[in-house]
Amino acid sequence: MSPTGPRWLTLIGIGENGPEGLGDEAKGLIAAATVVFGGTRHHDLVKTLISGERLTWQSPFEKSVEEILARRGTPVVVLASGDPFLYGVGATLSRHVAAEEIRTIPAPSAFSLAASRLGWPLQETACVSLHGRPLDLIRPHLHADRRILALTSDENGPRALAALLAANGFADTRLTILEALGGRRERIRSTTAGHFDLADIDPLNVCALDVVGGPGARILPYISGLEDELFEHDGQITKREIRAVTLSALAPRHGELLWDIGAGSGSVGIEWMLADPSLRAIAVEQSPERAARIARNAAAFGVPQLALVEGIAPAALMGLPAPDTIFIGGGGSEAGVMDAAIAALKPGGRLVANAVTLEMEAVLLAQYAARGGSLTKIEISRAASVGGMSGWRPALPVTQWRWIKE
Repeated sequence: MSPTGPRWLTLIGIGENGPEGLGDEAKGLIAAATVVFGGTRHHDLVKTLISGERLTWQSPFEKSVEEILARRGTPVVVLASGDPFLYGVGATLSRHVAAEEIRTIPAPSAFSLAASRLGWPLQETACVSLHGRPLDLIRPHLHADRRILALTSDENGPRALAALLAANGFADTRLTILEALGGRRERIRSTTAGHFDLADIDPLNVCALDVVGGPGARILPYISGLEDELFEHDGQITKREIRAVTLSALAPRHGELLWDIGAGSGSVGIEWMLADPSLRAIAVEQSPERAARIARNAAAFGVPQLALVEGIAPAALMGLPAPDTIFIGGGGSEAGVMDAAIAALKPGGRLVANAVTLEMEAVLLAQYAARGGSLTKIEISRAASVGGMSGWRPALPVTQWRWIKE
């Protein structure tokens, strides 16, 4: 019952019911293993099956990965919760071990078990892991009538999640806590976010949200060009209409990295990341006050993983990972910034720069003349009162240069 051929690494998913939920193949592999990696809870669940050496996860986790890799070619069993490839250890190990070397025997995930208890179709439900991750990641999913399954870190997670919901206008959201799913301690209880009154919550829990948005609820629409009022800013923000055009010009693609140079409030980088969970952004901002504001905005929009570099370009750009796309919204007229950005951009990468000052416009005109690309003038007027009547009040025009590096 030990792995043969190249498949030396076996990942076995287990549930709260321990050996009862395992098939004969999985039981035999655990019993025959000379070494079994897993958490203390995993070892306790199947302790009657383990005859080999038990190794628990170390901190940092990379130490355990190194131990596993050091045994490459010899049989190794790794225990995981549920499906090892759904926010699990399988995702980490697969970055170091080829698929041809791995045998996986999954168990139902916590999301699958929760959906089955509630009768929620998984394909219509947002599944979010908040285990070891910021609660703010839930924010982009908060839409009226949305169903969300959220895996939390511990017994305090559900209450903290309820507080976040209530503070953002979702106090009437139905919150169901599903604890220790699949085991003898399984328990399911419900309350509302605004009247959260549950105690003695099991650390192993999934929160099911049946979202109800009240008046003024902070809902983030699926668009580019979110309302300026949603952002905390000091006036240094790419305005809504210009931001929508800018995001269209940046044209986000799966897995890309954006540099937002002169980030101001961080609005462009934030909306870039909201377009898809695979997208990454680095906001470069020289003002400490604005940098702190960017961090607050990133959390408030559910993209706390936005990277922040406080410093003055081009020096602040040194050592950063090469970008797929660059946006220059401020500071682009300073000496060396444009040249450094162009040099850092990957081949085939896209650069979009906006100018509202004559100095920056002169830079863009020179770049357009030298390198080509496209140059666009964007002018926006908004209705405003003029005496007792209304008229058009023009905003500062924006010159936008878009260029693709060959």
